[in-house]
Amino acid sequence: MEPSKSGMLTVPGAGIHYEVRGEGPLLLLIASGDSDAAVFERMAAVLAVEYRVVTYDPRGNSRSPLDGPPADQRVEEHAEDACRLLDHLAGPDEPARVFGSCSGGVVALELAIRRQERVRLVVVHEPPSFGLLPDAAATLRDIDDVHETFRREGAAPALRRFEAFFGGVPAPELPEAHDNTVFFLAHVIRPFSHFVPDLAALASIADRVVVAGGRASRTYLVHRPAAVLAQRLGRELALFPGGHIGYAKHPVEFARQLAELFSQANGFPPHHP
Repeated sequence: MEPSKSGMLTVPGAGIHYEVRGEGPLLLLIASGDSDAAVFERMAAVLAVEYRVVTYDPRGNSRSPLDGPPADQRVEEHAEDACRLLDHLAGPDEPARVFGSCSGGVVALELAIRRQERVRLVVVHEPPSFGLLPDAAATLRDIDDVHETFRREGAAPALRRFEAFFGGVPAPELPEAHDNTVFFLAHVIRPFSHFVPDLAALASIADRVVVAGGRASRTYLVHRPAAVLAQRLGRELALFPGGHIGYAKHPVEFARQLAELFSQANGFPPHHP
């Protein structure tokens, strides 16, 4: 399904390319740190039968250019971009369902905290919040090593070091409008992996948060923060088809399970802090 609407939203420091498919309740999909709206095309086509699905390229990726030279990215700024996008596309009192994967999951959590009145339910899939782990210091040193390897030797050696987070195999390739690997390794991987969500704020809206992971990635390091976060929030971890990018590899099955979760949220209004 081609987008019924697409556009560019001007935000401080960037332009955000977005796409809209379908009609119905608003559903915002937030891509991972090296990806863009293209990764959700097949799943969005399935969800658009029931929802008005919004996808976008995160600032600095693909068709969302920065106004100035590239710089390290901030989760808070990306969450504000999502806030502005909701305000641009939704009615003043219209709630949104939100799904975010990997780095997009961290953004989705921050969005849910900042706009509690706007978000009806948020599903976060394997957010890389490694600071939550018992061995956080060692894991974050490994992330820093990936970043420093990129700075010294380039993308290919850095990606080889990154394989440790995916069970020793290469990180899965994603459909994307443009290759964002260099921007991700230079400006996204370190700040997003070091970011720890506000657990106290999330606990206050825990009934609106679903933490998810892939059935096929349960033994991977990239899966562990999701399990810890679910436990810290007193929530059961939801397992979805496939691994870290199950939404791209198994879009129909993934979309059906996601829609089932969102349907369970239809009976209650958005949270008001």
